[in-house]
This record gives sequence, structure tokens and C-alpha cells, in this order.
Amino acid sequence: MTLLQVEDIHTYYGRIHALKGVSLAVEQGEIVTLIGGNGAGKTTTLNTICGITPAAKGRILLNGEDITHLPAHQIVARGVVQSPEGRKIFTRLTVRENLEMGAFTQKNPAQIAQDMEFIFSRLPRLKERHNQLGGTLSGGEQQMLAIGRALMARPRILLLDEPSMGLAPVLVEEIFELIRRINEQGTTILLVEQNARMALEIAHHGYVLQSGLVALSDKASVLIHDEAVRKVYLGEA
Repeated sequence: MTLLQVEDIHTYYGRIHALKGVSLAVEQGEIVTLIGGNGAGKTTTLNTICGITPAAKGRILLNGEDITHLPAHQIVARGVVQSPEGRKIFTRLTVRENLEMGAFTQKNPAQIAQDMEFIFSRLPRLKERHNQLGGTLSGGEQQMLAIGRALMARPRILLLDEPSMGLAPVLVEEIFELIRRINEQGTTILLVEQNARMALEIAHHGYVLQSGLVALSDKASVLIHDEAVRKVYLGEA
């Protein structure tokens, strides 16, 4: 079943035509990855889906419902939740307070407490540091917190923007293992990632963006062996 359908989306920053007809689909239970160079339109695609950067043309459907022109908070309430590039945690709030901020659309205090314990059970380092200020965490811990905060919103689809950015290789492995576990537990994921190899290794399907257009799409297992993808995005001669 198609959970998210993006149809011929055009997005502008002033006169700059950032997305020029992007179309993609994410099936329920999948990990779908967007790869491409800097300025290709990956983050803009996520921000357009979330309602942060409005689409000038095209449609975005969530389980068949047109959410294209809904305000961002209503899109979050419907289950489209982003963990943004650069983490953007609240550095002066504690780990627990950051997680509580992620649950702002939830109304049931008992359910919020249950979700908090679920996050702590999956990310024990956050539980150990629950009273620690977010700004004092390591880079890897901050990324875990950003993902945990997004999960507190109970996403139907989780949008991850560059989760491995700036992390040491051992932490990158840990973050990708976390993404895999989240997906295995039932969360659909749309992943933007410059580490194309690792993204394609865990994804079911992939899209290659170039200059605001989808240049290539296929099963991730096919794209990882595509000659052009290997040369341009995987760094192979």
C-alpha cells in the first residue's frame, strides 16, 4: 500500500526553481532513500512534504489524502514527522524535555509517558542522560535525541535528513543500525543521506535527485550496482 505519494512537485525559493517536477512513492513499511549531490533538492523535498516550504505546483498524498496545502502542524498531526538536518535539538532543555517537545501533538499524558519509556528502552543512553542538557551531549547522542524526539510524535512516516552528518564512522554504523531497527518495528522511513552506500544498503527503494529532478529510481539493491551511481555517488572509478 502506498503511504506517501508525491506527484510532480514544483517548489521555489523566490525566483529559484528548486524542485522541477519531483515525483516519488513510499510504500507502507519501506525505507526509501533520496540521494544526490549538494543542491540537488533532497532537503527541499522533505521540507515541501512537511509543509515548511510550500509547493507551487503538484500534489502530496498521505494514504490517499491530499495534504499539499495543509499547514505544517496539521501535517505533523497526521503522522508525517521530520528529524531535521543538523539535529536542531533544544540545547538548553534536558533530554527528557526535548522528548516531551516531540509529543506536542499528543493529548494523553499516560500515552506520552508510555512512549517516553519506549524510547528510553530502545535508546538507553538517553535514559542515562535524561536530566542532562541537550547541548552537552555528544554528536551521536544528539542525533539519537533528534530521532527519539521525532518518534515521540508517533509518526506514520519518519523523514530523516542527513542523520549521519558530522559523526565518526563508528557512530554512523550505530545510527544506521538504529534506523534499521525503527523500520523493523513498523515505522515507514524516507531517508535523505549523503552516505549513499549505507543508505542504499538499508533501503528498499531509492531515488537519485539531480538539480531538482528525479534522474533515476529503482530498487536500492539495483541502484547500488548501477554504474553511474557507483561512479558519481559511491566514489568508485
